[in-house]
Amino acid sequence: MNFLDNLLAGREEQSYALLRIVTGFLFIWHGTQKLFNFPQDFPYPLNPLMYSAGTIELVGGALVMIGLFTRPAAFICSGTMAVAYWMVHGMKDVFPILNGGELAAFFCFAFLFIAVRGAGIWSLDK
Repeated sequence: MNFLDNLLAGREEQSYALLRIVTGFLFIWHGTQKLFNFPQDFPYPLNPLMYSAGTIELVGGALVMIGLFTRPAAFICSGTMAVAYWMVHGMKDVFPILNGGELAAFFCFAFLFIAVRGAGIWSLDK
Protein backbone atom coordinates (compact mmCIF):
# COMPACT_ATOMS: atom_id res chain seq x y z
CA MET A 1 0.00 0.00 0.00
CA ASN A 2 1.22 3.47 -0.74
CA PHE A 3 0.92 6.55 1.47
CA LEU A 4 -2.39 7.72 -0.03
CA ASP A 5 -3.95 4.27 0.36
CA ASN A 6 -2.88 4.21 4.01
CA LEU A 7 -4.20 7.71 4.59
CA LEU A 8 -7.61 7.16 2.97
CA ALA A 9 -8.34 3.51 3.75
CA GLY A 10 -11.29 3.12 6.07
CA ARG A 11 -12.56 6.69 5.59
CA GLU A 12 -15.48 5.88 3.29
CA GLU A 13 -18.20 6.56 5.85
CA GLN A 14 -16.73 9.89 6.94
CA SER A 15 -16.16 11.10 3.38
CA TYR A 16 -19.70 10.10 2.39
CA ALA A 17 -21.12 11.97 5.40
CA LEU A 18 -19.14 15.05 4.37
CA LEU A 19 -20.43 14.74 0.80
CA ARG A 20 -24.03 14.57 2.09
CA ILE A 21 -23.58 17.48 4.51
CA VAL A 22 -21.81 19.78 2.05
CA THR A 23 -24.22 18.96 -0.80
CA GLY A 24 -27.20 19.82 1.40
CA PHE A 25 -25.49 22.95 2.71
CA LEU A 26 -24.72 24.25 -0.78
CA PHE A 27 -28.26 23.50 -1.96
CA ILE A 28 -29.82 25.52 0.89
CA TRP A 29 -28.32 28.75 -0.49
CA HIS A 30 -30.10 28.36 -3.81
CA GLY A 31 -33.36 28.31 -1.86
CA THR A 32 -32.48 31.30 0.30
CA GLN A 33 -31.56 33.27 -2.79
CA LYS A 34 -34.90 32.54 -4.46
CA LEU A 35 -37.08 32.97 -1.38
CA PHE A 36 -35.28 35.72 0.56
CA ASN A 37 -32.88 37.33 -1.96
CA PHE A 38 -30.08 36.27 0.38
CA PRO A 39 -27.09 36.31 0.19
CA GLN A 40 -27.75 38.13 -3.09
CA ASP A 41 -30.81 39.02 -5.11
CA PHE A 42 -32.27 36.36 -7.37
CA PRO A 43 -31.91 37.78 -10.90
CA TYR A 44 -35.15 36.42 -12.41
CA PRO A 45 -38.83 37.01 -11.65
CA LEU A 46 -40.38 34.34 -9.46
CA ASN A 47 -43.42 32.33 -10.45
CA PRO A 48 -45.13 29.51 -8.52
CA LEU A 49 -42.74 26.92 -9.98
CA MET A 50 -39.72 28.94 -8.82
CA TYR A 51 -41.21 29.36 -5.34
CA SER A 52 -41.70 25.60 -5.20
CA ALA A 53 -38.13 25.00 -6.33
CA GLY A 54 -36.83 27.47 -3.73
CA THR A 55 -38.78 25.73 -0.98
CA ILE A 56 -37.46 22.32 -2.03
CA GLU A 57 -33.92 23.71 -2.17
CA LEU A 58 -34.18 25.26 1.29
CA VAL A 59 -36.07 22.52 3.13
CA GLY A 60 -34.68 19.58 1.15
CA GLY A 61 -31.14 20.86 1.44
CA ALA A 62 -31.50 21.29 5.19
CA LEU A 63 -32.98 17.80 5.62
CA VAL A 64 -30.20 16.21 3.59
CA MET A 65 -27.56 18.22 5.44
CA ILE A 66 -28.73 17.11 8.89
CA GLY A 67 -29.62 13.63 7.66
CA LEU A 68 -33.34 13.62 8.49
CA PHE A 69 -35.77 11.91 6.09
CA THR A 70 -32.67 11.73 3.91
CA ARG A 71 -33.81 9.29 1.23
CA PRO A 72 -37.13 10.95 0.34
CA ALA A 73 -35.69 14.47 0.66
CA ALA A 74 -32.72 13.64 -1.57
CA PHE A 75 -34.98 11.91 -4.10
CA ILE A 76 -37.21 14.99 -4.35
CA CYS A 77 -34.15 17.26 -4.63
CA SER A 78 -32.77 15.04 -7.39
CA GLY A 79 -36.03 15.20 -9.32
CA THR A 80 -36.21 18.95 -8.89
CA MET A 81 -32.76 19.32 -10.41
CA ALA A 82 -33.65 17.00 -13.30
CA VAL A 83 -36.68 19.18 -14.06
CA ALA A 84 -34.58 22.35 -13.66
CA TYR A 85 -31.97 21.01 -16.04
CA TRP A 86 -34.41 20.17 -18.82
CA MET A 87 -36.76 23.14 -18.38
CA VAL A 88 -34.13 25.85 -17.96
CA HIS A 89 -30.87 24.58 -19.41
CA GLY A 90 -31.60 21.66 -21.71
CA MET A 91 -33.76 23.75 -24.02
CA LYS A 92 -30.79 26.01 -24.83
CA ASP A 93 -28.34 23.29 -25.87
CA VAL A 94 -27.78 19.60 -25.21
CA PHE A 95 -24.25 20.08 -23.82
CA PRO A 96 -24.12 21.21 -20.18
CA ILE A 97 -20.97 23.26 -20.74
CA LEU A 98 -22.86 25.29 -23.35
CA ASN A 99 -26.22 25.58 -21.59
CA GLY A 100 -24.95 26.41 -18.09
CA GLY A 101 -26.55 23.34 -16.56
CA GLU A 102 -23.50 21.66 -15.03
CA LEU A 103 -24.52 22.50 -11.47
CA ALA A 104 -28.11 21.29 -11.95
CA ALA A 105 -26.87 18.04 -13.49
CA PHE A 106 -24.31 17.53 -10.73
CA PHE A 107 -26.86 18.21 -7.96
CA CYS A 108 -29.32 15.85 -9.68
CA PHE A 109 -26.92 12.91 -9.60
CA ALA A 110 -25.37 13.74 -6.22
CA PHE A 111 -28.84 13.74 -4.66
CA LEU A 112 -29.75 10.55 -6.53
CA PHE A 113 -26.67 8.89 -5.02
CA ILE A 114 -27.60 10.16 -1.55
CA ALA A 115 -31.17 8.89 -1.99
CA VAL A 116 -29.88 5.44 -2.90
CA ARG A 117 -27.16 5.35 -0.22
CA GLY A 118 -29.19 6.78 2.66
CA ALA A 119 -28.09 9.04 5.48
CA GLY A 120 -25.03 7.21 6.78
CA ILE A 121 -23.17 8.39 9.86
CA TRP A 122 -23.47 11.85 11.45
CA SER A 123 -27.18 12.00 10.68
CA LEU A 124 -30.44 12.25 12.59
CA ASP A 125 -31.79 9.27 10.65
CA LYS A 126 -29.07 7.16 12.26
